[in-house]
Amino acid sequence: MNNHNASVVPRASDNVLEASRAASTSHADRLIASMDRSGYASATLPDGVVFAESVEDVVRTLQLAATNRTPVVTRGAGTGLAAGAVGQAGEVVLDVSKMNRILRIDPVEQLAVVEPGVLNGELNAAAAEYGLFYAPDPASTAICSIGGNIATNAGGMRCAKYGVTREAVLALHVVLADGRELRTGRETLKGVTGYDLNALITGSEGTLGVVVEATLRLRPLPPATATVAAFFPDFASAAQAASAVIAARVQPSLLELIDGQTLEAVDSALGTDYRSKGNAFLLAQTDGYGAFLEQDVLIEAIEPFASSYEKATDPDHAEQLIKARREAIPSLEKLGRVSIGDIGVPRGRLAEVAVGLEEISRKTGVRIFTVAHASDGNLHPMIVMDEGDSVTEGPAKVALGEMFYLAKKLGGTLTGEHGVGLLKRDWLLPELGEVSLDVQHAIKKALDPDGILNPGKAI
Repeated sequence: MNNHNASVVPRASDNVLEASRAASTSHADRLIASMDRSGYASATLPDGVVFAESVEDVVRTLQLAATNRTPVVTRGAGTGLAAGAVGQAGEVVLDVSKMNRILRIDPVEQLAVVEPGVLNGELNAAAAEYGLFYAPDPASTAICSIGGNIATNAGGMRCAKYGVTREAVLALHVVLADGRELRTGRETLKGVTGYDLNALITGSEGTLGVVVEATLRLRPLPPATATVAAFFPDFASAAQAASAVIAARVQPSLLELIDGQTLEAVDSALGTDYRSKGNAFLLAQTDGYGAFLEQDVLIEAIEPFASSYEKATDPDHAEQLIKARREAIPSLEKLGRVSIGDIGVPRGRLAEVAVGLEEISRKTGVRIFTVAHASDGNLHPMIVMDEGDSVTEGPAKVALGEMFYLAKKLGGTLTGEHGVGLLKRDWLLPELGEVSLDVQHAIKKALDPDGILNPGKAI
């Protein structure tokens, strides 16, 4: 590093950065590493960014960080929604986005071995060549990385039928805080030798180790899919319809809700006219050999609540309908800064959440737009703010807190798939309780005794 003079006392982080093959202290790189898609931006910038290209780069960085007790924040595509991978002064950001190779696809065992920087959509495109797909399917599939998906135990639109990321992770190669390499899991579908360290690392938000390779379960592409979009007079009616689908014992691969004002934003961004058809939108897809039989049962369940519905006539039509859901967040980002909630409730209580969110909007004066994975009760109430507004104080912070207490009152959780990061730690104790937090802190201490991995995040 050449931006110091003799009168400046070196920082511990300088030793890590100077010994790294690809490190940057440029303002532009540090600025990018201080924010994500949550609407949060650190008040200060990290000391620098290490761009790892190999396992050896990660090992060396963590060995040096451990020696110098330098905090390290691991970062992938930067699409996080809870400020879980943002750096600040005194920290070094370890960027693994350049570790982006698909190392192997085994079509017989139906698995893939990938580096953490591989994008979710890229893996699915590669798997499709073998008639397979990777089930976890965040709306940000085109831009989010597998490493980040593992860090947050991401879900997405298909998770109610196929499971969240944890169910797709067979094995991991992890670099621990002191630079030791840990391998968890195996390539078999079953295996119960020892504790389930796969499950422990998945969802730990970079606080226990750095994932440098993942062995992931793939699934056969379904032989058929059937897609239907229904429109409703209000969000509560659409939520009731979604609950009716669950009660009918249908297992849709997608069951997505969008409220009326979000539809308006989508229409504005895409040039569609969904909002003219209703004040809420329910997208449903069934798949497999019985896709169209299940669709008939699904339509029977939603018809009493719907104003209208339309069946997709071909794959292109289906993709157009799905695009309305995938583009919800980008469409809202055209209106201002977006802070995305991530609450989960029992599936039968979706309508009560809809009413509660309207009341929170009235009380706090913030604009709340809502989409939901209705098949598993995971809602994303999104606050759209002006550029100068803060997500960590004022009305937005109050609204986020009210959302959590609403979910808790209904038997739910403050985060279904985005993680805790920095933004949600205020509400950990009310949800988890002291004993659970004590146990989690003990695990953290065992694997990261100096607390250098992603400090202040998750727990």
